[in-house]
Amino acid sequence: MIARHAMRVPVLALLSLTAIHPAFAQPSGDPSGTWLTESGAKVRVARCGGGYCGTLASTSGSGLDVNNPDPALKSRKLVGVQILTATTPTGDGFGGSLYNPNDGKTYSGSLTPKGAVRLSVSGCVLRVLCKSQTWTRVK
Repeated sequence: MIARHAMRVPVLALLSLTAIHPAFAQPSGDPSGTWLTESGAKVRVARCGGGYCGTLASTSGSGLDVNNPDPALKSRKLVGVQILTATTPTGDGFGGSLYNPNDGKTYSGSLTPKGAVRLSVSGCVLRVLCKSQTWTRVK
């Protein structure tokens, strides 16, 4: 009976830590939340389908989609535009596509959680030429 009680104390202590401090409660593999990109934009990532989608929550610059190849979309506001669709599970993250408002192109891409506060996001041309960014969790 004493052994059972002794086992409960560490478990209860761990559970109380997760209730007190949200960083402990956030699973490191779940990229849901708001992320700060290397360029200063904020992207809200949420579950969609079998993976995750990311929508611009704030931008730097003009805030308009001026580089979009579709003339009808050049004057749309970027805030609210879905730029990340990563719904295909991979070994350590999710694959899909990324829209880059800086050049108006969509690339094959991936997102990979790197702990609770970092997210690696990559976009590739022909799956050979790739660029990556590390995003930092805001909330």
